[in-house]
Amino acid sequence: MEDLTAIKERLAALRDIVSQHQRRYYVEDRPTVSDAEYDALYRELQDLEAAHPHLVTLDSPTQRVGAEPAEGFESVSHQVPMLSLDNARNEEELREFEARLMRLQDESPRPLSYVVEPKIDGLGVALLYEHGEFARGATRGDGRVGENITQNLRTIKSIPLRLDGGKLTRRYRLEIRGVVYMPRRAFAHLNSEHDWRSDWDTTLRTIRVTVSPDSGSTLAHLNRLEIRGEVYMPRRAFARLNQQLEADGQAPFANPRNAAAGSLRLLDSRITARRPLDVFFYTLGHAEPAHAVTSHWDALQALSRAGCRINPRAALCATIDEVIAYCQKLEAERNELDYEADGVVVKVDDLALQEAFGATAHHPRWAVAFKFAAQQAVSVVRDITLNVGRTGALTPTAVLDPVHIAGVTVRRASLHNEDEIRRKDIRVGDTVWVERAGDVIPQVVSVIFDQRPADSAAFVMPERCPVCETAVYRPEGEVVARCPNAVCPAQLRERLLHFAGRRAMDIDGLGAAVVDQLVDRALVRDFADLYGLKQATLEGLDRLAEKSAGNLVNAIARSRERGLARLLFGLGIRHVGERAAALLAAHYGSFDALAQADTEELADIHDVGPVIAESVSQFCSHAENRRTLERLAEAGVRLDEALVAAQSDTAQTLAGKIFVLTGTLPNLKRSDAQALIESAGGRVTSSVTRKTNYVVAGDDPGSKLQRAEDLNIPVLDEEQLHSLLQG
Repeated sequence: MEDLTAIKERLAALRDIVSQHQRRYYVEDRPTVSDAEYDALYRELQDLEAAHPHLVTLDSPTQRVGAEPAEGFESVSHQVPMLSLDNARNEEELREFEARLMRLQDESPRPLSYVVEPKIDGLGVALLYEHGEFARGATRGDGRVGENITQNLRTIKSIPLRLDGGKLTRRYRLEIRGVVYMPRRAFAHLNSEHDWRSDWDTTLRTIRVTVSPDSGSTLAHLNRLEIRGEVYMPRRAFARLNQQLEADGQAPFANPRNAAAGSLRLLDSRITARRPLDVFFYTLGHAEPAHAVTSHWDALQALSRAGCRINPRAALCATIDEVIAYCQKLEAERNELDYEADGVVVKVDDLALQEAFGATAHHPRWAVAFKFAAQQAVSVVRDITLNVGRTGALTPTAVLDPVHIAGVTVRRASLHNEDEIRRKDIRVGDTVWVERAGDVIPQVVSVIFDQRPADSAAFVMPERCPVCETAVYRPEGEVVARCPNAVCPAQLRERLLHFAGRRAMDIDGLGAAVVDQLVDRALVRDFADLYGLKQATLEGLDRLAEKSAGNLVNAIARSRERGLARLLFGLGIRHVGERAAALLAAHYGSFDALAQADTEELADIHDVGPVIAESVSQFCSHAENRRTLERLAEAGVRLDEALVAAQSDTAQTLAGKIFVLTGTLPNLKRSDAQALIESAGGRVTSSVTRKTNYVVAGDDPGSKLQRAEDLNIPVLDEEQLHSLLQG
């Protein structure tokens, strides 16, 4: 008879031993046993679990092989947005970055230290650990909502399935001051061959010490902890993968980033498990309860102790001069790295200062990405084609001889507009310098004129749209020629995709393949036609079976209730982004009221201005657009917003006031609350500082509420916010 207790103990011991060996091999790069010894331990664990499947645990090292194919990825809302980074392209912009931070501080600004590390060209992910065990992983997505790719992330061996402690420490800075003097004997022997000043400089340096209180608190003990990282594919592994794909008759990946992103978004995680993916972790995110770490550098060290792989090239810099030197050195060595890196991420080390500096809607103020200079190559322009975008803009593109730049094969490059082509005098047949701007967007830099063919001809913008043959026009003062035909098939495709996007009407399942068929078969000629589609019609399209067609019909039906703000953004009105759409919806409350406003009235709205006002006025004045809105209303699409901002006599009641929103409000979405505040002249920021006037708190407010109470800042609920809006 088997001793079940002994088997459980052996399984626990094997999991721990194998996990430790995996960590030493994949994370620390210092294996302590031979491959044969490791294989023997792993096989013993496999055999025991196969004999006792009811004893298999999710954190076992054997559970990295993937699972059955999934039907799709669920959406995951990030508790703290995964923002982008502002850019710096030279030493002067790095120094200006520090100067801005010094200006943001109080009257006695503190000196700043920084953490720097390579900016890897991969896929950002957020991993959630509950009581030290990996519970969920998601992509960055749009920064606020990502995709649940937990099973795929489990297959990456450098991601710990269970955190290994990771004691939290605090680092304190100590500055020692003294008097510099020269001893008499040294003075007597002073001569020109020895520069005593170097000794004095050394004496005056600030000395840093690290104190690690033995509190017993570890990352693994936190109830919930989000850790963020970058998944990438090493260059050598990428080359081997592409060789294997080509040998199997499959299309190779264009670059390591595409390979990493494509592998993580496979619905069959068993294939992901066979892809050579790796990860570097770079920050601690949301934690419950709040962790005791006070610096970004110490956070990285805690992650490393917990078994999370951090970049060994990460460094702590005491001054911006050290940051600049690091950036210059890494740029010189970029081709020696075993991963694609297009710059350096620079972050303020002090977490309290990070909180005080806060963030814009796009990026944190306390971090910047130093971008490496773009890499260039020579190619030949074989053709100049025109792409028609969703706003009717005609964008010329150069078709090039394939050329390899910064790890990517480039075949096309944007020429931007007619004026840019004329300024650079780019012609078909020209030999040109091509670069990847920011190592991302290929563009033609200049023409090598002494290699120009004798029969070359200057480029002329066509007078008619290449898709629908409508006469194009170029608005006065603009550099872009446009097709004015709202039902131009090229525009319609792009407009429908934008309309169905997650941040607009959020119609899940209405992707490019489906939109192409709807337009090509003339089933949809404008937005309103979407709401008349029947399931039987959709089942007749390629790749849409009964279930997926039904799901799409239901998704279209649900989109009727999105409200005016998202509809205005989805309509694709020039210059009207999410924020402007929210401001207009909050101010007017309905499309009818918005359509009756003239340009001057629109321009008077805080943060709207004359450019957006003119664009909105033009859109509303066109009969075809008004007819489309009427048809949308007839189809049951809401053309109003549930909440209307304060009327004109109280529209600026919050002028100059700074708000912070935290937690979940009973009736208001955070975006709606922000729109209401901004339309009344207030400003919403992400961090609570002494300059904050009010904190609006809902359920689960987190640390911002405590910060407000510590600073004696008034805290409002939703009802009190409405009262304040009404004066």
